[in-house]
Amino acid sequence: MGGGKKELHKNYHDKLYGFPIHDDNELFGRLILEINQAGLSWETILKKEQSFRKAYSNFNIKKIAGYTETDKERLLADAGIIRNKLKINAAIKNAKTILTLQKEYGSFEKWLEHHHPKPKDEWVKLFKKTFLFTGGEIVNEFLMSIGYLRGAHSEDCPVYKEILKQNPMWASQK
Repeated sequence: MGGGKKELHKNYHDKLYGFPIHDDNELFGRLILEINQAGLSWETILKKEQSFRKAYSNFNIKKIAGYTETDKERLLADAGIIRNKLKINAAIKNAKTILTLQKEYGSFEKWLEHHHPKPKDEWVKLFKKTFLFTGGEIVNEFLMSIGYLRGAHSEDCPVYKEILKQNPMWASQK
């Protein structure tokens, strides 16, 4: 499996990390992955991403919000994902929260836009008040990874220019 680890990181770094996401299910999927990374390496999460997608209904917010005790047991038994009761409960509860935000703001993305720009510590407070299992590192990585906070790439990284072309939210901050 030679360069598998490096390839995983390279693909994420070059094509996903820091790029804006405009689909609520994908935004939520990224949040699920960031929450599950807590205490583990990002590489572990990248290796399991397809299993997460499968286990969590392709990150479909409505479906996850409707998960039952049977679904929780299924997830706890799924070796392809991180089997942590708190993280699983957070995904389900956070899906329900996002459905509420979608009703109120039109979408999860519009909720994020509504609160932009904020310094990192304000984002962390907002996320802790709104979602389960969202500490400072999780919120920072989530927001950097979707283009709301700068820092995903240094200015001399070739990917930086590609991200700028997609108008990340941080680029609108002066």
